[in-house]
Amino acid sequence: MRIAVLSPISWRTPPRHYGPWESVVSLLTEELVRMGLDVTLFATGDSQTSGKLVAVCPYPYSEDHSVDPKVAECLHISEIFERAAEFDLIHNNFDFLPLTYSGLVGTPVLTTIHGFSSPKIIPVYKKYNTRSHYVAISESDKSPELDYIATIHHGIDINQFPFLDADGEYLLFFGRIHPDKGVYEAIQVAQRVGMKLVIAGIIQDQDYFATMVEPHLDGAYVEYLGSVGPDQRADVLGRAIALLHLISFDEPFGLSLVESMACGTPVIAFRRGSMPEIIRHGETGYIVDDIEGAISAVAAIESIDRTQCRADVEKRFTSARMARDYIRVYQEILNGEARDEQ
Repeated sequence: MRIAVLSPISWRTPPRHYGPWESVVSLLTEELVRMGLDVTLFATGDSQTSGKLVAVCPYPYSEDHSVDPKVAECLHISEIFERAAEFDLIHNNFDFLPLTYSGLVGTPVLTTIHGFSSPKIIPVYKKYNTRSHYVAISESDKSPELDYIATIHHGIDINQFPFLDADGEYLLFFGRIHPDKGVYEAIQVAQRVGMKLVIAGIIQDQDYFATMVEPHLDGAYVEYLGSVGPDQRADVLGRAIALLHLISFDEPFGLSLVESMACGTPVIAFRRGSMPEIIRHGETGYIVDDIEGAISAVAAIESIDRTQCRADVEKRFTSARMARDYIRVYQEILNGEARDEQ
């Protein structure tokens, strides 16, 4: 089975720090190769893979500002479709734009929809709904206007997130510094319960950071670590009492939640998007509706068995499970068991 995997080029695959789509693509690619598939990864030239690498853009445009994003994306996407006949299937992880090439080739195209940046992009997915195949990353993120061949939750390499059987030292926010992600809400909770809060992640909204986060940074009770890379990530997650994920949007999936639970750290999250699909309420964390609920959850967090958090990730959220699910979908498409191409 010859699979072409199309990764985004905003960041390296795998990313050095931030880059959730690129991270998932890397994990999937490595597992597919390990399972014996012939995989060609289309990504940036500095990407790392045990499969075959094809690169038009030498460096990610979010790291090299001499690269014009639109030009790089056009060249990147066109490369895989001009070589479509070399593959049995193209697995698109680059959002909606590659779909506009899919009608020009005979090779089947599977698109993992990593979330909808805006309702305005749905018409593109609708146009190719009957000739392409879509995978949702959570049940909550499915559009009623589209058909899906499967829902496949993301997985992680649990070897990168060793279990830490400890009581924890602080509450943790881990993610983008952006209003949607609930950094200020996490600060409020930590201050109300009198616990230290550690904040880790890239600053995506500088004004929000300057007005809502930075004034609370004192190094003692609220500390900002900056962007935490793979070499520090497991330690920061594992030493936390709980991960606070008090989001204000319907998040399609939360990789940081899975990574946290793999280390044994339970999660407290607002009831939005995919959170109920990831967290087992009362077993691996708590799903709450407001700040008061989060405060109550912190008080009850010691009742969560950290070994249960790890066990649930080992059962439901490994990269190997993710890869097996995708291979089943590939086979279903190639065997003609999915709907006929139109």
